[in-house]
Amino acid sequence: MAKVLYITANPNDETQSFSMAAGKAFIETYKEVNSNDEIIHLDLFKEDIPQIDADVFSGWGKLRSGSAFEELSDFEKAKVGRLAEISEQFVGADKFVFVTPFWNFSFPPVMKAYMDSVAVAGKTFKYTEQGPVGLLTDKKALHIQARGGIYSEGPAAEMEMGHRYLSIMMQFFGVPSFEGLFIEGQAAMPEKAQEIKENGIARAKDLAQTF
Repeated sequence: MAKVLYITANPNDETQSFSMAAGKAFIETYKEVNSNDEIIHLDLFKEDIPQIDADVFSGWGKLRSGSAFEELSDFEKAKVGRLAEISEQFVGADKFVFVTPFWNFSFPPVMKAYMDSVAVAGKTFKYTEQGPVGLLTDKKALHIQARGGIYSEGPAAEMEMGHRYLSIMMQFFGVPSFEGLFIEGQAAMPEKAQEIKENGIARAKDLAQTF
């Protein structure tokens, strides 16, 4: 049995968002094919994801210097403790499915905050004499993203920073398999928007058969 984190970063649901519609189709098909797997949905717009701020750095510093967790301030304990929960959950999963919209050439800020919370030395990577080494070498990941324009190829491709960022982070964590499913062009070609949506949903269902 595998544990799957279905991580969505979109304030809209599948009736308003092409990426969420494809994500829903993917995860429902995945459930049908892998009925014994555990699927945990993390709606990042509803999750408590602390920003890495002065309290967090202060708390981490105290712990590194030998202080007990109980000696941290209430703010430090709440934030540091929550970040530890998030990173432990991430490391404990076998597969990751990220579903995001395309905002300002990237994704919503809450996704960056989430990735900051799981990029933890000793958990997702480690430092060695040869440089950092990823520790999640037995995982696999998928990114589903809808884009109003065409960014997978052509002159705008170099402006895409959301999937590129997640790809770099997965490489950094040592994840050997990372795929992308993009639904794009609906804003540029509104007359084909429904066709583009249906095609994305169909591809999501197909991919769920083998993920």
